[in-house]
Amino acid sequence: MLIQNTRYVAPLLAILMTTCLEMPAVAQDGEKPYKISEDGTVDWYVFSGFRRYHADCHVCHGPDGLGSSFGPALVESLKTLSYEDFLDVVTNGRKNITTSSENVMPSFGLNPNVMCFVDDIYAYLKARSDGALPRGRPAKHDDKPQEAKDRDTACMGG
Repeated sequence: MLIQNTRYVAPLLAILMTTCLEMPAVAQDGEKPYKISEDGTVDWYVFSGFRRYHADCHVCHGPDGLGSSFGPALVESLKTLSYEDFLDVVTNGRKNITTSSENVMPSFGLNPNVMCFVDDIYAYLKARSDGALPRGRPAKHDDKPQEAKDRDTACMGG
């Protein structure tokens, strides 16, 4: 892989590694990576995941993770795909070649707009996959917690 702006690679990797080490694990053994109240209020991370997904992922994977002719339905993929495998594909990309098609998922490992929020994107998609979250923008969400503000500042700067 050829990286055009190599002067940004080392600082970006340092930021991502530091931030990832400080971030809590997405979910532990069966624990859901999202919180949705009975009235439909989603936690901040699910709402952030919705926003980030629709900024960077929906072009190929379709609105609400339902898939398109360019990318698979992630709401279906996450029924069997582990968090670790999801993270690996987002970070490193993937190429699936068959006799009838060639599908390429680009690497987002150096994209802070994705990697700084990959856990949020996963939480959103997992909630969609589990049927806990309907299509569309969540109507209500919790306020952004200080932990998320600190994470965003550490990862994105400023």
